[in-house]
Amino acid sequence: MTTRHRASEGTNSPSPRRRTVVKAAAATAGAALAAAPLAAALPARAATQAPAFLHGVASGDPLPDGVLLWTRVTPAADAVPGSGIGPDTEVSWLVARDKALTDVVARGATTATAAADHTVKADIRGLRPATDYWFRFSAGGTDSPVARTRTAPAADATVTGLRFGVVSCANWEAGYFAAYRHLAARGDLDAWLHLGDYIYEYGSGDYGTRGRVVRPHTPTHEILTLADYRARHGTYKTDPDLRALHQQAPVIAIWDDHEFANDTWSGGAENHTEGAEGTWSARQAAARQAYFEWMPVRPAIAGTTYRRLRFGKLADLSLLDLRSFRSQQVSTGSGSVDDPDRTITGRAQLDWLKAGLTASDTTWRLVGNSVMISPFVVGSLTADLLKPLAKLLGLPQEGLALNTDQWDGYTDDRRELLAHLRSNAIRNTVFLTGDIHMAWANDVPVDAGTYPLSPSAATEFVVTSVTSDNLDDLVKVPEGTVSAIAAPVIRAANRHVHWVDTDRHGYGVLDLTADRAQLDYYALSDRTAANASSSWVRSYRTRSGTQKVERTYDPV
Repeated sequence: MTTRHRASEGTNSPSPRRRTVVKAAAATAGAALAAAPLAAALPARAATQAPAFLHGVASGDPLPDGVLLWTRVTPAADAVPGSGIGPDTEVSWLVARDKALTDVVARGATTATAAADHTVKADIRGLRPATDYWFRFSAGGTDSPVARTRTAPAADATVTGLRFGVVSCANWEAGYFAAYRHLAARGDLDAWLHLGDYIYEYGSGDYGTRGRVVRPHTPTHEILTLADYRARHGTYKTDPDLRALHQQAPVIAIWDDHEFANDTWSGGAENHTEGAEGTWSARQAAARQAYFEWMPVRPAIAGTTYRRLRFGKLADLSLLDLRSFRSQQVSTGSGSVDDPDRTITGRAQLDWLKAGLTASDTTWRLVGNSVMISPFVVGSLTADLLKPLAKLLGLPQEGLALNTDQWDGYTDDRRELLAHLRSNAIRNTVFLTGDIHMAWANDVPVDAGTYPLSPSAATEFVVTSVTSDNLDDLVKVPEGTVSAIAAPVIRAANRHVHWVDTDRHGYGVLDLTADRAQLDYYALSDRTAANASSSWVRSYRTRSGTQKVERTYDPV
């Protein structure tokens, strides 16, 4: 349940890829089957003390005057995510301007019910712009952890700088979420962006672990039902590093395919068998419902994740939904990728994006983009590298150079968008992208075939995966081995690509000033180690007015 409450500042008074076939038994598994393994995975406190806040607290979608708060209460030991059981429970919340919660500016209460999987949201308004706040939930004498959040700057504010964490593609089974821990430890983030694949839908051992399941998913079967999706979200939010990051800064999230099923499109997915796994419409509805229950995200236009946030005069952020409206992916190498009747955005979303970019009066126009917009051809990779790269990208392993799940498979939409940027002289558009499990720094050329003679219409920073397999994992060789060979070949065939790292896992930190947008790329020492260290790898920036990426040799 989401409640909206208005703060009363300065007072203490209350105020308002291929996949394995899932057996039929998995498709019909009841809530009790999903609940049992999750209960075992939760802290022992769940069995002895309730209510409890076992999944942490979070905030998201910061506005100049407000933010969305989230938690999930476990009202009884057996009321685990997806169980559909447990009593209605009153959950109160308060917001303060100090960590000790003495300077309270807002408080309220709502009821957590089994109908919403005992998740609650409070949409707080009436707060001050560009201000740190702390908040806490309480239920039945139990308090949640205290968390920090931050509002966005006022729409007309002159902002000297902004800093965002940037992440994508966190597969629970492939390792630990140390990337989240290192971002949480920084203490300097205005917010963090999750660009999709916050969860994965596969059954245990079915996807992306270099052959080793570090920690099994719950439920262990591929998720299909509402109970399944709820249980999987609940599993992810038991991760201590993810909980820590949610407690330190508001998240701004979009979904990609694995919040639903691999290679999702508007009418289905590669990883969905109609009939044997129920109907796509029912599965999609279940995934959507669980997502909005479990994520501190405001449902936006048409109940999806495309929406726009503003951060003073420095930046606005257009967040895309590239799954709900897209046409089905076509075969690699098919001429139909150029078909103007095919779309990755849908007409309404593309018009909304173009209009927003045109109307923007901010220095930077950021686009949260779940799949790579820059064109990409493979080049002359050797067969031993081409085959795993093709597997990672969903290409035929014989090797035609096109990933039709990306914007490469929907060239008419891309052509229209880039032409709009050029014809309207829209500067400083930066695409922030996930999905591909590799790190990239790209110019976005109007015509890749003639680049660099063709102008660049925008720039793109792509972050690698938090844990999901990348190229060295697929080849099963030491980290860096593949990138040393593949990266020069990829860059030679794609002159707009300034850098690509095919091997490492990690995250990015985006730093904005009026003069430049810079992404610092960080890598983890070992995705399978809970205590993995983090190190700076490279930095790239785009200077205001250039629409070009350049390397810089120090992180911000």
